[in-house]
Amino acid sequence: MSTGYAVLTVAVIALVTAALRFLPFLIFRGKGEPPAFIGYLGKVLPYAIMAMLVVYCLKSVSVLSKPYGLPELIACASVVGLHLWRRNTLLSIAGGTIIYMLLVQLVFA
Repeated sequence: MSTGYAVLTVAVIALVTAALRFLPFLIFRGKGEPPAFIGYLGKVLPYAIMAMLVVYCLKSVSVLSKPYGLPELIACASVVGLHLWRRNTLLSIAGGTIIYMLLVQLVFA
């Protein structure tokens, strides 16, 4: 890739990213509250995205071969437990990730 082509690619990516960031402000400028549908999407999409991430992470777990999905099950249970205990999303995700990595690197290696 030539330097000019790389610079042009980065410029286009930056322009599209900036346009996507500013578009909601341009569309809803001066109208006060956004439409109810946008508010609804703002409430339900974070949960839908988290559910998709869980499905994506667990899609290739084999429960028929060793370690039978135990690291994933323990890590998921720890995420739920941490979240019920502290109600802190970042702590839950970080704790579950750390527990999973410790399990697959040290316990189920």
